[in-house]
Amino acid sequence: MITDPNVYFAKGCDRCARFDTPECAVQIWRDGLSALRDICRGIGLTETAKWGHPCYMHAGRNIAIFGAFRNDFRLSFMNASLLKDAGSELEPQGPNSQTPSMMRFDDPAQVVARAPIIRDFLAELMGYAEQGIKPPKIVREVDVPDELTDALDNDPELAEAFHALTPGRQKSYAFNLNQAKKTETRIARIAKFRDKIIAGKGALER
Repeated sequence: MITDPNVYFAKGCDRCARFDTPECAVQIWRDGLSALRDICRGIGLTETAKWGHPCYMHAGRNIAIFGAFRNDFRLSFMNASLLKDAGSELEPQGPNSQTPSMMRFDDPAQVVARAPIIRDFLAELMGYAEQGIKPPKIVREVDVPDELTDALDNDPELAEAFHALTPGRQKSYAFNLNQAKKTETRIARIAKFRDKIIAGKGALER
């Protein structure tokens, strides 16, 4: 996966064989993603790359992340449950997501049309980051470690796949990750598990 956002915009995320080809989803949606990039950088967010995607930060906190797919491209907001007037502007990442947190686009012109709303949401989340305000922790049937919650918030494709897993498979990942004492170990395991989650498998399945 790429670690430099400039590489993402030039070649893609390096997560599949379409990397650096005209068929790469990033190349298909280059204009729309570039428009989102201009909005995020224009409002003062710090650009970095996480999980193979451009991620935008403020006051040490992740604020938003991009995703590109064959049929659409997306802007996902972190800690979206704090947004006061999200209304119908946001969609859930998956069928089991508890909080709508994503904007989906299938035309670059939609970014321009929704730019004022995007800036308002980003500014609101930046303010919460500066104040150290976080949403209340959601009690889940599956005891998902914070590192996995962050990974799901920051990776729309992973979130969609994880929420589509059976409860037993979700628990297998939560149990495995909770056995690790160090944050660094849990993060490394999540990266290792990603392909299996995308494939719909449990932690112990081959």
